Amino acid sequence: MTSSLVRGRPRHATAHIRVRVAHALVGAVAGAGWLALPVLAAQEPATASDPGTAPAAPAAPRDDESSAADLILPVAALGAAGVVVAYSYVRRGRRASGLPSSNPAVSAPAESDRRARAALVEADDSVRASEEELPFAAALLDERALAPFRHAVHTARTELSAAFALWHRYEEGEPHDPGDRGQTLAGVVGRCAEAGRVLDARAGELDRLRGPEVGPALEVAEEAFRRLTARAAGARATVPELRERYGPAVGARAAGCVEGAMDRLVFATARLNEARRAADSGEKGRAARRLRAAEGSVAQAGILLAGVDRAARLLREAAALVPAALTGAEAVLAEARATGTPVPSGADGTLAAVRTELTAGPCDPLDALRRITRALVRLPGARSGVLDTAADLVARAAVGEAEDYVAVHRGAAGTDARSLLAAAVRTLAAPRPVEAAVLARRALELAERDVRALGLPEPGTQGTAGAVLGGVLLGEEPDGGPPVAFGGPETRGRFRTG
Repeated sequence: MTSSLVRGRPRHATAHIRVRVAHALVGAVAGAGWLALPVLAAQEPATASDPGTAPAAPAAPRDDESSAADLILPVAALGAAGVVVAYSYVRRGRRASGLPSSNPAVSAPAESDRRARAALVEADDSVRASEEELPFAAALLDERALAPFRHAVHTARTELSAAFALWHRYEEGEPHDPGDRGQTLAGVVGRCAEAGRVLDARAGELDRLRGPEVGPALEVAEEAFRRLTARAAGARATVPELRERYGPAVGARAAGCVEGAMDRLVFATARLNEARRAADSGEKGRAARRLRAAEGSVAQAGILLAGVDRAARLLREAAALVPAALTGAEAVLAEARATGTPVPSGADGTLAAVRTELTAGPCDPLDALRRITRALVRLPGARSGVLDTAADLVARAAVGEAEDYVAVHRGAAGTDARSLLAAAVRTLAAPRPVEAAVLARRALELAERDVRALGLPEPGTQGTAGAVLGGVLLGEEPDGGPPVAFGGPETRGRFRTG
């Protein structure tokens, strides 16, 4: 497989060398033609002969005329060969660099942009759907059998991350050269295609290993459903506690996650029942289709409930950290003033406001830490000790919340939200946690905007609208369409019958 560091990279430097060589060859041909021109002129008579006069006997050629005439054919042959070589060299160079070999219509930038956006969303959906199926397959297969599929998902995720990195640079205006920007978009599409290819290559094999009988897989899904139903009841009881301790905004976010999980579980209930009836009546295709839809919905319910648990844990950690973060921030400000370092405007006001909110209560401690760390991010000492711990905690919470939201709303989330989320993940690993938190919050805002743009689901759909919104179903038919499955764009929607 082509190295991920090479694929999609512009090859303009090599192309420029080829063009220079071609120009040199054409120049040589032109020069040879220029030198031969006097010889050709010398072969023509100085004046036209009189038509009424008999032609004179040809004069004997001089030695120098004979030599010059003999040079014409080799020079012409050399020129023709030079043209062919130049053309062939440039053509090979274009083919190697992925450029067309002859004057095709160049797609408009808007079309290339649209194609890259669609490829990113499609590849991201494929990777996420494949990741969701692996736990169900793991309950049926040993780790050795599952390893190739884990590797395929890891490879696809790596390609997708590289594609998002290219796209983010493109969105930031790099590179500047129009040709290089076109190559960047081609690289985005190429990496997304490779991500899909490695998943497509394994899809049929996973189906064979899971087997035609859905009975064992159905039992696995039903057991996962029962566990999550119990967890949902516990999460629902946690919501009032979070609201009372940390404020209405925190409680509303947790309540939204619990409601989303319950919606997915309602849908899973219907699909599991349909799968069981189809299996009992011997309708294997229908049973497999209903089972896969149930698995996807159960997986997303698990993501939502895990998000509530994670948020509760991080909120507790943040609440314990806020007093120390305030003290550390005040020490950083004092040190800055003592050394003559300019203090950001508003920093003192931010710290005073956080202290007031803590006293008044209830307060969102993650938001308090976010404001503290952002207010001091440019000061020396802000990336050490308790403030560094606080910034990392805030970033992990923001990235996790955005990741969960995009995962369970991928039927609506667009390229911009996904790209910023991928940038937040890269930035957190850098590590630049304050910047990562800003990117993650912006990604969440854009994803929420995309969901609002679709409007509210129709009532009485028994979770079908939520499954389409979550990308569990492809949304191609009145009943929501086929469920997605492990695989790339060519195979992940293969359960279209039944």
